[in-house]
This record gives sequence, structure tokens and C-alpha cells, in this order.
Amino acid sequence: MNIKLLNIGFGNIVSANKIVAIVSPESAPIKRIIQEARERGMLIDATYGRRTRAVIVTDSDHVILSAVQPETVAHRLETKEEMIDEVGFDE
Repeated sequence: MNIKLLNIGFGNIVSANKIVAIVSPESAPIKRIIQEARERGMLIDATYGRRTRAVIVTDSDHVILSAVQPETVAHRLETKEEMIDEVGFDE
């Protein structure tokens, strides 16, 4: 099993294999997801006190807050996958 790690800002790293969604925190449904995760103890705040710009939902129902834009996180994920494919370490 190949574990892919993804930098979500400020030296924080998550397992890319576990990510279900990377979304913006602006909408009411996402704000509810954040609040429910906080109440369940499943919220991980990786913003270091900065404004939340991306919300990462994992397959274990953890919700991770990041101060990096969702597009940036997604681009890092794409770039990482392309690099692995090019080098051939994905096997």
C-alpha cells in the first residue's frame, strides 16, 4: 500500500489517500459540517489562528480546517500524483 502525504500548510500533513473532499468554508452546509464535527470531537484545526480557507473532509469523518485555498491544496494533490506517476513509485 502506497501512502501519499499532502501538505495543507504550515508544515501540517494529511494522508492524501483518506481525502474525500476539499471545499470552501463559505456555504451554510459546510459551516454546519464544521460545527457538527466540532461537537463530535472530529474537527482538526490546522489554521494556526488564521482564517479558514479550505475544509478537508476525510473518509473517517474527520474535518480538517486549513488556511490554504482549496485550489492550492488540490493543485498540490494533483502535482504529487503526477510526480509519482512520472517516477513510477505508484506500484
